[in-house]
Amino acid sequence: MSNAALSASGRLAGHLLERLAHATTDAPGITRVAYGPGERFAHDLVRDEAEKLGATVRTDAAGNLYLALEGRNPNLPAIVIGSHLDSVPHGGNFDGAAGVVAGLAVMADLVGQGIQLPRDLIVLATRAEEAVWFPLSYPGSQAALGLLEPAALDAKRSDSGRTLADHMLEEGFDPNAVRRGVPGIDASRIAAFVEVHIEQGPRLVASGAPVGIVTGIAGGFRYVDAKCFGAYAHSGAEPRFARHDSVLGFADLVAGLEAEWDALEREGHEATITFGRVESDPSQHGGSRVLGELRFTLDVRSAEAAVLERIEARLHALFAEVGTKRGVGFEAGPRFTWEPATMSPALIARLDHAATTLEMRAPHVPSGAGHDAATFAGADIATAMIFVRNENGSHNPHEAMELADLDQAIRLLLRFVTDFDNPLGQP
Repeated sequence: MSNAALSASGRLAGHLLERLAHATTDAPGITRVAYGPGERFAHDLVRDEAEKLGATVRTDAAGNLYLALEGRNPNLPAIVIGSHLDSVPHGGNFDGAAGVVAGLAVMADLVGQGIQLPRDLIVLATRAEEAVWFPLSYPGSQAALGLLEPAALDAKRSDSGRTLADHMLEEGFDPNAVRRGVPGIDASRIAAFVEVHIEQGPRLVASGAPVGIVTGIAGGFRYVDAKCFGAYAHSGAEPRFARHDSVLGFADLVAGLEAEWDALEREGHEATITFGRVESDPSQHGGSRVLGELRFTLDVRSAEAAVLERIEARLHALFAEVGTKRGVGFEAGPRFTWEPATMSPALIARLDHAATTLEMRAPHVPSGAGHDAATFAGADIATAMIFVRNENGSHNPHEAMELADLDQAIRLLLRFVTDFDNPLGQP
């Protein structure tokens, strides 16, 4: 579909995404550092567009941005559409940003058609969703609800080594208010939170559907600096019985966790287990040495809390078993976690109804990746997600969302918000 064939709101979304890409290009992709210039540009861009539409604009103490279109009865809890505007280094342009511009596009549709909803519509652009910058789960949306742990403000940004509090202050925000738990929005004032996001896996591409309705978001745990300790030795002189080989110890750990993964799948459970970084000290390793130390990261995800507990228990059992077998030791190092989140069945039913009315294919799909929506669901706020078909995954410059598919997500979202106060099945 050419841009000319898109709806006016689809063309607006495309225009905003083009401006974002142009301003934050960092070959081979784009970079929008949390609490950095790229994220700042993105927030300023959507703020300016919302003001043109007549929205009321404000920021909270953490820098989250609220763009509000007033409803007929502002006393009713609002519908909030939100996502993030930061990115991973050299990532794709659509991860997060597509959801914010979709919300703005819905707002533009309402204004253009002269529709005033019964309740306020708020587009929320959160801060710092990508954990690559701060080793935290959703600090922006946590702060928006007044739930960010005070210790999180001491987390250091990966590129600068400076704290989250420092970066908030530098951008003109108020980390002390965040530390006190001052919320940007009252959870009781949210009727529904909806996040539009590109799918980061292949399910919609495989099914041929432009959009999907998310059933749940995986939780997980991550060890960001784990180690396997053995002993350095000469590759020829050290006999097998005397070796303490960290490579073989690590290989046994990987094999043991994969066997557990196999068993879980046979029992009908879904999980992912990823060793994202494996490395040795280049000043110590060599072609003629038994490796004495190996460092790695481990990322485990599942929508089932019991599965996460089972994998973690097996991990620590393997540390002991492999340590005895190979004469090595393991150190797990820093760990952080995020909880699984189930999407609201009532909102899923409303999205299903909207898709049926529009004669749009929108299969139910799970989310293996984490999203700000998990924060809202975890705070007992009715939460839903719409995925947009996207090839080549995300967190890389090759994201390939089609604007025509985003246009479909905008149509679905518009129908959802305009029908929100109608009983299901009523026009």
